[in-house]
Amino acid sequence: MPQPSPRGRPRFGRTCLYPRRHLRLPHRLGVQSPSLRADQGKDCQDQTRRGRATGTPFRGGPDPVSTVAHGAETRPLVVGKTIFDHADALEVEVPTSCLRRGECHECVVEISEGMGALTERTETERFLRGDFRLACQARVLRDDRPVRFAPLRRRPRILKAGRLRERGPDDFCPAVTRAGDEVRYGDTVLDRYRGAVCGLAVDLGTTTVVLELVDLESGATLGVAGFENPQQFGGSDVMNRISYEARPGVAGELRNAAVAAINRGTRDLARQAGRRVPQVYEIVVAGNSTMRDILFGLSVQSIGEMPYKSLTEHEYLAGRRTHTALLADSRSLGLRANRQAKVYGIPLVASHVGADAVAGLETVRLGEGGRTEMLVDMGTNTEVVLSHGGRMWAASCPAGPAFEGGLVTYGMRAYDGAVESITVSRDGTASFYRTIGDEPAVGICGSGLVDLLAGLRSQGVMTERGAFPHDRKLSHIDVIPERGITFSREDAGNLAQAKAANYCGQLIVMRTAGVEPADIDRLYLAGGFATYLDVSAAIEIGLIAPVAPERVVKVGNAAVEGARALLLSKKKRRWAEELTKQVTHIELETTPDFFDIFVEGCQLKPMPSVLAGPQPVAQPVRS
Repeated sequence: MPQPSPRGRPRFGRTCLYPRRHLRLPHRLGVQSPSLRADQGKDCQDQTRRGRATGTPFRGGPDPVSTVAHGAETRPLVVGKTIFDHADALEVEVPTSCLRRGECHECVVEISEGMGALTERTETERFLRGDFRLACQARVLRDDRPVRFAPLRRRPRILKAGRLRERGPDDFCPAVTRAGDEVRYGDTVLDRYRGAVCGLAVDLGTTTVVLELVDLESGATLGVAGFENPQQFGGSDVMNRISYEARPGVAGELRNAAVAAINRGTRDLARQAGRRVPQVYEIVVAGNSTMRDILFGLSVQSIGEMPYKSLTEHEYLAGRRTHTALLADSRSLGLRANRQAKVYGIPLVASHVGADAVAGLETVRLGEGGRTEMLVDMGTNTEVVLSHGGRMWAASCPAGPAFEGGLVTYGMRAYDGAVESITVSRDGTASFYRTIGDEPAVGICGSGLVDLLAGLRSQGVMTERGAFPHDRKLSHIDVIPERGITFSREDAGNLAQAKAANYCGQLIVMRTAGVEPADIDRLYLAGGFATYLDVSAAIEIGLIAPVAPERVVKVGNAAVEGARALLLSKKKRRWAEELTKQVTHIELETTPDFFDIFVEGCQLKPMPSVLAGPQPVAQPVRS
């Protein structure tokens, strides 16, 4: 796993084929789309407040002439301060994931009054039109007129469930049960029976959070909710979150943000299902190693430093614990449930191969019946697990946020107006495209970017190395001219690096196990991004292994499905705790030819169908 750079970004050890120049992120807002609405006067509920901990505290200047306002609240207008600084003073929640560097393009605000009091748009704001600005870039230039602003709220498409829901009777043996008028956790009486016994399955992802409320008496799902992870202010990937946690004066902020969001979601789900929060007796949490440990209040600094291990993994290897699962009381974590409720953290495999991967293994039952199968859970930190010949190998791939809207000029997450499917013509312009919600095109989300790369390659508009062959000095092309959406060589380079991380993970794991792509009986693709992929396009650019498309199975949100299964079965928990001890973890960067594979993976072409293997494993099987 790469170490954080001085600015907190993950990096590989040597300069890559596509060097990072000025990092530019995302969202084009030519006009206010129906999917983007100004939040007028009400604090956003899905993001955490960024106040004193993110920089110099707001201090009013002497005798301000005018004010800055959000809704009915006002504060003195101070020359030189950004709108973000003023939002802090107003306690207004403005989303950000780049630590206010102008890179993530998430802190869009509408200036309804006083645009003339602000500095001119910066280069990073060139994608904006009309009254829209980035809160971190717009500074107060003069204080002789009032300024009024409102953050924009966007509703992402979040995958709330898995696709493999069939279970047998042996899968229902929850740890929390009703015995007459008592609710028990094993032999311990938790409470008197209050009319219902419920549990909560949680998938705490880096980008999104999904909750599933379950009836523990029947096994029925009572409701599912999904929302963006409110920890985005700490960065868009786990290495940035770890770096943020190390900053002075911010201890606990990421955990508090997650706890508050989960509590709101639990309350809303219970209300919608006709249940009450005190009827929730157990919570089971899936998530990558960093997300899980932050929620449980553990330090995550050891995950960001060599040898990239969770504290629980260090303790397990030292013989101080029998597995890497966690168990806590809900009250100690601040999670709202019954006062006696328990919180179970699913065990992790090793390093950044976390509890979400283990939950996914339960969902797909990887390798059951002796099959050769591979699970690829795609995201900012892709996890790859391969089962072959009764053994398992796993690796994590720090792919970064490019396919989730980062590092691409007109890239964006899966909001309404995002291009999710596209076909390009010979000149590189779109001959067909489809947007989420059938709204006017605002940008391109992950599945659309994969289509675009594959289309540009097949039409000869772009080379394998991301250049435009007909004019090598050309920096960008117009993809959807009528909407002003372009695609540049730099965009292609950043996507190529994200693709290369996925490429390396799959290739090295298969090669280590001595497995060729043709040997794989099933390739399971998990996660929201993977669910909407065109498999053929993904194979064509080398994002996934060249497995016959009919053998590729999209399983949706495998993590929340697995968390639900472990919520309903204590037997499954014991299985998971033992399974993690048997998986061979591969640290990709210890592979001798890793950099060569990475450079090869940066090229927009399919992965080889014949691999040179098996290769020695850098890290032995844990025992």
